[in-house]
Amino acid sequence: MRIVQIIDSLEAGGAERMAVNYANALANEVSFSGLISTRKEGILKNQIDLKVSYLFLNKKKTIDFKSVFRLRSYLIEKQIDIVHAHSSSFFIAVLVKLVLPKIKIIWHDHYGISSDLQARKNLGLKFGSLFFKGSIAVNSALKNWAESYLNCQNIIYFPNFIDDSISLDAKLTLHGIEGKRIVCVANLRPQKNHTLLIEAANIIKQKYPDWTFHLFGKDFEDDYSLEIKNKIKNLKLERTVFFYGTTDNVASVLKQCDIGVLCSFSEGLPLAILEYGLHKLPVVATNVGEISKVIISEKEGLIVESNNLDTFTNSILTLIENKNKRIEMSSRFNDFILLNYGQKAIIKDYVLWLDSLINFTRQNNLKI
Repeated sequence: MRIVQIIDSLEAGGAERMAVNYANALANEVSFSGLISTRKEGILKNQIDLKVSYLFLNKKKTIDFKSVFRLRSYLIEKQIDIVHAHSSSFFIAVLVKLVLPKIKIIWHDHYGISSDLQARKNLGLKFGSLFFKGSIAVNSALKNWAESYLNCQNIIYFPNFIDDSISLDAKLTLHGIEGKRIVCVANLRPQKNHTLLIEAANIIKQKYPDWTFHLFGKDFEDDYSLEIKNKIKNLKLERTVFFYGTTDNVASVLKQCDIGVLCSFSEGLPLAILEYGLHKLPVVATNVGEISKVIISEKEGLIVESNNLDTFTNSILTLIENKNKRIEMSSRFNDFILLNYGQKAIIKDYVLWLDSLINFTRQNNLKI
């Protein structure tokens, strides 16, 4: 089996990271694993395994025939069977299938605003799905939406998984005092609701001024970004709340922190939550998307209603004030994540699913 992942960029987003995770994981499981970035490279390029074949198309416009035929040549040269297209990269995958019909397309839906799926309409995607061999949803709500909207019968739910094999030598040094750091990994988008986190930080600072908040994620330098930065400044939290932008070494960051938080209005199954669990952080998160399927009880983490400042703040204070609770909670959460969201089990099910779709004989085509 010979598979390539296609993604529009390699910037630090959830879909982008999953494209890299799949490519890296499959490098040890199938005959050929490749990764193609269509429009833009980015910080995640550093995390691509050396065994993964990489191609950058440098696509300049929506319909770029030069990129389509370059992709076609690559697929022929590498004898690719399956194109696994993530998010909006389905478009170029469909275009290349029109000039290379034997290619089979799998589409991966990473849509993050799962609370408003009824309003989600995409006629280009609906038409493109006629060419999909199968579709993957990252949560059950997206799977239900796909079954009702797409022209594709083979739809399956695979949760995001974590790749614990990526370890970079460089260490990012954080501000603040060791043992008193709270981290939030989320791009600066309105649905991530950083406002709630900053307001909580302002309250917590009055009681525990030594505790600091460390925010990581892409800065789009838009109105929302300006609003967040102004709020930090107006509340005089410059020595309490630190924003670092993107990083290609989340592991180094999380190893230096003591509590992980996520305060979104809307989510699917955020990789940040899985990574908190992998690195043994106790978690406070809002009850959105499929977070409650990961934090299944108060023994694994604390879940609060979205945009509820009092309960969000008090939950963080509970963890600050009880180190033993943090240790016990993080250990149980780590066990749950490793058991249910480890790469090995999900990749095994993924390969079996592909076999069932395209009638490959595992013994003849796989290394596993």
